[in-house]
Amino acid sequence: ALTPDTQNVPNSDWEKKVTEYFKEKLKENNATNWVPSLNDVPVHYLKPNSLVKFRCMVQDMFDPEFYMGVYETVDPNTNARVLHFGKYRDVAECGPQQEIDLNSSQTVTSERQTFYCVPVPGESAWVKEISFLTDQARVSPSTSYTPSRHKRSYEEDEDMDLHPSKQKEQHTGDSRSGGDIHGCVEPKRLETEASAGHHLISPNCSPPLDLNFPLPGEKGPACLVKVYESWDNFKVNDVLEVYGILSVDPVLSIVNNEERDSSALDPMECMDTAEEQRVHSPPASLVPRIHVILAQKLQHINPLLPACLNEEESKTFVTNFMSELSPVRAELLGFLTHALLGDSLAAEYLILHLISTVYARRDVLPLGKFTVNLSGCPRNSIFTEHIYRIIQQLVPASYRLQMTIENMNHSRFIPHKDYAANRLVSGVLQLASNTSLVVDETQLEQGQLDTTGVHNVTALGNLITWQKVDYDFSYHQMEFPCNINVLITSEGRSLLPSDCQVHLQPQIIPPNMEEYMNSLLTAVLPSVLNKFRIYLSLLRLLDYSISDEVTKAVEEDFVEMRKNDPESITADDLHRTLLVARFLSLSAGQTTLSRERWLRAKQLEALRKVRLQQQKCVNGNEL
Repeated sequence: ALTPDTQNVPNSDWEKKVTEYFKEKLKENNATNWVPSLNDVPVHYLKPNSLVKFRCMVQDMFDPEFYMGVYETVDPNTNARVLHFGKYRDVAECGPQQEIDLNSSQTVTSERQTFYCVPVPGESAWVKEISFLTDQARVSPSTSYTPSRHKRSYEEDEDMDLHPSKQKEQHTGDSRSGGDIHGCVEPKRLETEASAGHHLISPNCSPPLDLNFPLPGEKGPACLVKVYESWDNFKVNDVLEVYGILSVDPVLSIVNNEERDSSALDPMECMDTAEEQRVHSPPASLVPRIHVILAQKLQHINPLLPACLNEEESKTFVTNFMSELSPVRAELLGFLTHALLGDSLAAEYLILHLISTVYARRDVLPLGKFTVNLSGCPRNSIFTEHIYRIIQQLVPASYRLQMTIENMNHSRFIPHKDYAANRLVSGVLQLASNTSLVVDETQLEQGQLDTTGVHNVTALGNLITWQKVDYDFSYHQMEFPCNINVLITSEGRSLLPSDCQVHLQPQIIPPNMEEYMNSLLTAVLPSVLNKFRIYLSLLRLLDYSISDEVTKAVEEDFVEMRKNDPESITADDLHRTLLVARFLSLSAGQTTLSRERWLRAKQLEALRKVRLQQQKCVNGNEL
């Protein structure tokens, strides 16, 4: 903490005041919608050193980074000294006639944490579109984003403001730090970076920039998010919404230039290997920095729902929606029944699967996971692809994993630590909580799995059974718990484990599958589709309990079932029927188990089992 021992040192409470100020401001009149988002707006359209937001997943965390929290500049001619603050910046500011006094007794070294953040993997197009439409911050290209940026004065920048009144208030917080944010002709780096950023270039090549997205084909910015407080509250794979100061100073991009003026850098930085520097200091135009003022973990990323369901206004939203739940469920069931070629039992189980979530862990056992294996899917048909497209329209984040021999043998499923570049190299299974993973086993053909293939299949099995992925740190494995909804589509019974196998019984065989599936999506009204999206996201977040009385009745009922059919009723059956009853209750908006729902769960399970028995008789012992 700073003590105001000279009149030049402002009150150290300013840091708290900044956070409080923005916290209050962002609560006013949908103010959050006015902050430009890096998810929607290309970085070159945004004004450097302005307030931005970013919805992202923490892909990696770096070692803490040290920076000059307070530093002093001196004019060699007049010996005039000025104190500055280094918080929320990458580059130290000093006027043309000033130098930083590295030996000043006023210097305070502070610490911040850097997270490497990427857009939420597999985020659905509809989430992006609705978020974009909700945000009112429309930005035109910023002509000021040029290397001459740091020569511009703060007054000139005021003309570029999106919302001048807000920005002026914002700048007043900085005026105490002795000048404008970027009035610096010869910028000096603030960081001593005990280590820092993260990633992007593979060892032997500079050009192709690897932004380390977990899923192939992803777009959007990766950001180095610099956190100043409570960073222990966040962990890898958390989904965050951050509000902070955008830093894209071109000088950050010169760090890797061999001809740079080494005097501008602290000697500490030279402790990093060249490869680590290349990976940890990517060009700011490609990997912008955000200096966080506020960051919050997101319960969900569905823009149709209030971000936090515990607040009073949100409770009204929930109550209103729950009052019209029955017709929404009935319509969704009809919609999915059509998608599953007229099979209403499979549609029931698909709803239960889509609202399932790991609600607790007992020792190593994840409670609430409900992996469904939808068998009986036509082989080599576009059916499974269309089922995925429909799920994609309903859930906020999803990925279709085509289980071909080629993919199994050549894809990187498990994230691993690259010690040379000091970064976590991502893999397909590094996903945010509540992502829907559709594994398409109908693509599997004859062939040989190599070592990688076997590891990948094992990792998938562990994800399904234990809801965890063991990241590879070379000398050891580190367990990362997850909460991923896995749906497996297959012809026969899946090779992978599952909690529940439902054999598809199509009631209709459309002459043109493509046309049939496309017409389903075009026929559903956008307002109805939005209700389905709210329904599935909201029900995952509800609490659920079973009263002692119902627990006792269920136990007695189970004992009776065992008496009547000791051969085929097992403890697993009880566990699964309780799960079905749980999600069946929640799907009807009931947060406790009733006798009626328990009986309905037993009925669904009986129908499902009869189907599997019939299939066995038809195909011999294939299932």
